[in-house]
This record gives sequence, C-alpha cells and structure tokens, in this order.
Amino acid sequence: MTEVELRQLRYFLAVAEELNFGRAAGRLLIAGPSLSQQIKALERDLGVRLFDRDRRSVALTPAGAALLPHVRTLLDSADDLRNRAAKMAGSEPVRLGYVSWLPADLTARTSTVARVHVDAWVAPSHTQAARVADGGLDLAVCWVRQEDLDELGLNARLVGADRLYAVSVGHDEAEVRARDVVVLLDGDATAWSSWNAYAEQLAHDTGARTAHISDGGITGPTFFDHVRRSRAPILNSPKAQTTQLPPELVARPVVEPKVYWTWSLVWRRGETRPAVLNTVGALTDGLGDFGIHDPDAWLPEGDPYRQ
Repeated sequence: MTEVELRQLRYFLAVAEELNFGRAAGRLLIAGPSLSQQIKALERDLGVRLFDRDRRSVALTPAGAALLPHVRTLLDSADDLRNRAAKMAGSEPVRLGYVSWLPADLTARTSTVARVHVDAWVAPSHTQAARVADGGLDLAVCWVRQEDLDELGLNARLVGADRLYAVSVGHDEAEVRARDVVVLLDGDATAWSSWNAYAEQLAHDTGARTAHISDGGITGPTFFDHVRRSRAPILNSPKAQTTQLPPELVARPVVEPKVYWTWSLVWRRGETRPAVLNTVGALTDGLGDFGIHDPDAWLPEGDPYRQ
C-alpha cells in the first residue's frame, strides 16, 4: 500500500465508525468535501461501493462491512511498524503547535524523523507564530503574511489550504459570487486579528460586504445564528471547515474568485537541528499547491504563496 492509499483507508475507517461524514471529517481535521472525494476515490480503486449515503444517513454496504475488519488489521500493522521504526530511530522530540487544522497523516509522515509532540494549547495564528519565534515551539501550522515572517524571523512552507465557502439559509447549493457574500469581522482582535486582516482584504479586493460583530460568532453556533438572520450568504472561516451544518443551512461554493486560506508550517530562521528540518521536509515535500495558483483563485496581498 502506498502512503496515499493508507490515508484513504484511515478515512474509510473514520467514516465507518462515525457513520457520519461531518463527524468523521471533524475527527480527521479535514474538510467534509475533501473526505467525500477521498472515499469516492477509494471506492474507484477498490472497485466496490463502501457506503450507502444520502442527505440524511450513511450506512456500510455489505462490501464495506466485509472489508472493515481487514482494514483495521492492516492499519494496526502499519501503526505498529511506525512505532517500531520510531523507537529504533531514537528520534529527537519536536514541539508543534496549531490553530484548528493539522495534516491527517502527520504521524505517518514524521514518525521516522522525529518524535513530534502536538502542543495542547490551541491558539490563534499570530499567537502560535510568536511562540515559534520566542522558542516556545519548534514548529507551528498557522496562517501568516510575509510581513509577519519578516518581523518574527521565521521561514514558512505551504502545508495545506482550504477553499472557503459561503453558508446561507435554505437548500440552494448554487454558486455565489464573492462580491455577494458577507464577511464577519469580530471586535476581539486578540482572538481574531488574523481572520479580520484576511476578511478586510477580501472585502477590499472583491467588493464583499463586511459586518462587524462582538460575540465571537466567526464560528460555532453563534455563526449559524448570524447566517439565519442574514439576507446574504456569509463566508465561513477555516475554523468552521469541518463543522456539520444544521439542516436548515447549506454550503455554497464561492466563485469569481474562488477564495482560499493557506496553512503554513513555520520555523525559526537559522534553525539547524536535523529533527526540526527533517520534520519540515516530511510534512511539506511533494504536496502540490492545493489549487491556490489556479487562474480564478484568490489569496490576500501579503500571503507568502501569492503569485
């Protein structure tokens, strides 16, 4: 099995255990549409349908139920192999912080080069970047601008990207133009400074309308309340990418342009420890651009990957 195939099997196991794509996506820290695409790709590769699914329910097919115990055995063996390799390697510990997203295959990618300890303090992007700069962390997955990297003395490489969508009331899943969406700005700059900077740039570039709030409703149940009260679709945030929507709300693709949020892996300039640098390579080599360089993609000014 290749690494990609093992990752798809882990996705299959999560959906089989949750029997809900939204919960499985949240558990895996990936976007729901990406999970659905990976399951479909696995079904194509295996030549069988694994799930019966509609808007209300998910169930294993007979083929999926028959394969499930074999998938568990295979993944257990793969995990055992990685653990044995890590012990033999005597890897150096590396401290990694994050905001709301980590690569689903982080352990698989890094287990032979370092003992990666994911820090329990989940904090905003600007806080995690500052912790790397002052030595509290070795690495962090966060959103940064080039000016942040220069000010803090950090390097960055692309490790992931989310295409953001809009949320509206009803069942119309039609595309919506960026200029026709609302972007929320929260008064709590301590928690939302990165999002506010991103949202203000999006509004400036596309003509999207901004709405100022002070209740933390960029995500969570309060965000859904804002959507219910709004006459226009509201752009979701990266922290809400894997959240299952209430039944009366619907996700709508944003176009003209497609709106992307990038995730960077950051580390200190001048870093020389092999475990840290090897972890950077393990997590970022060969990933591609996640669609952020497509002609109709949008990134804010100052994004390290904007061309």
